[in-house]
Amino acid sequence: MKHIQISALLITFNEEKHIDAVIKNIDFADEIIVVDSFSTDETLIRLKGFPRVTVISRTFENFADQRNYAIAQAKYDWILFIDADERIPENLRQEILNVVKNTDEIVAYMFKRRFFFNKKVMRFSGLQSDTTYRLFRKGYAKYDENKIVHENLIVDGKSAILKHYMLHYCYTSNADYKRKMEHYASLKAKELYNKGKKFNLFHLILRPVYKFITNYVVRLGFLDGIEGFNICYLSAYGVWYRYKELQRLNSLPKL
Repeated sequence: MKHIQISALLITFNEEKHIDAVIKNIDFADEIIVVDSFSTDETLIRLKGFPRVTVISRTFENFADQRNYAIAQAKYDWILFIDADERIPENLRQEILNVVKNTDEIVAYMFKRRFFFNKKVMRFSGLQSDTTYRLFRKGYAKYDENKIVHENLIVDGKSAILKHYMLHYCYTSNADYKRKMEHYASLKAKELYNKGKKFNLFHLILRPVYKFITNYVVRLGFLDGIEGFNICYLSAYGVWYRYKELQRLNSLPKL
């Protein structure tokens, strides 16, 4: 059977905690490209230990822009896009290799993700139904650059969901997750501002409350214990921070 070649892509910034493990995890790819936003920790130093990896330093504008740039650098027809804090277990690895060899009509695949807070699996808290595109044919998909955070992949063709789960080690501490929420919230506020959205107190007060109640009560976050409370609280905090930042942007003088 003909070998189908895969390009594995990452975008990184200060990922020294994860970079060794994720590169080893995707060593089945035929090429690995890392687009790094001038990391200030040991990410780039560690990457020098992987001679197969192509490293490109590029200024970060937003997630969609950086991901589309990475796609343009890939040589092969199938793209595997992975974040540094994600891992592909052996069963998912075999499923990936099987579908790229045997699929004709499907041009993009979504992965289900299993979230971890440190080493604890998070089964609820609004995380139980998460899926995201991670495997697709080059030329049939690109990220919508109108959405600069929580990127949306535009797929020209049929897509499907793989059976096995990707592992997502997104939460190592409350402080780490809080920083991520603030970063994402700032980009989302910029996206809203660019669309002409205006701040109001409803956003700042009721939307965070709604987010917390939805994830903690309706989506059973309380069953995840104290970790579930922390994640639901910090997710709500991210919503609050988004609209606080939109308020700041709305208050800037018009140029």
